[in-house]
Amino acid sequence: MKKYTKKKILTLFLQLSGMAALIGIDLFIKKIVVDNIALYEEVGFIKGLFSWTYVQNTGMAWSMFDGNPRLLSLVTGIIIAAVLIYLILPLKRPLVYDICIPIIVAGGTANMIDRMTRGFVVDFIKTLFVDFPVYNFADCLITCGAFSLIIYLIYEIVRDTKAEKKKAEGKDSE
Repeated sequence: MKKYTKKKILTLFLQLSGMAALIGIDLFIKKIVVDNIALYEEVGFIKGLFSWTYVQNTGMAWSMFDGNPRLLSLVTGIIIAAVLIYLILPLKRPLVYDICIPIIVAGGTANMIDRMTRGFVVDFIKTLFVDFPVYNFADCLITCGAFSLIIYLIYEIVRDTKAEKKKAEGKDSE
């Protein structure tokens, strides 16, 4: 197993600090929403694009597993713990992993904290230009982090496939 280098310790510190900051931002916004917007009230935010609409989601994305916040919290907690262990291990990883994974974990953790403290997740961002479920900042973190990771993995697959094809073509010409 590799050793913990100063670079790895600094990276881990930055990841944990970044996660804490993102979780704090999400929980702060949710507090503002709960304290200032009535349940199901719609407040204009960016005309024609977004409004702030306070809803309570007892499920996860698109209200899947609705009504079972404890089970969702348990499953989320296990996944977060496993991912944190992965981040803590002194493994060589692509930089994109070290950026995207903490962003995804921050979003999942913020929503888990909501489920554990409120029994539901506070959702508040409503898109007006398309019919889409109401979501929150943590959901944006999860989605953007996961999307970026998927794009990177697709890039890696295409790159590796091209390299293998080129290698095979080189052997055929010998």
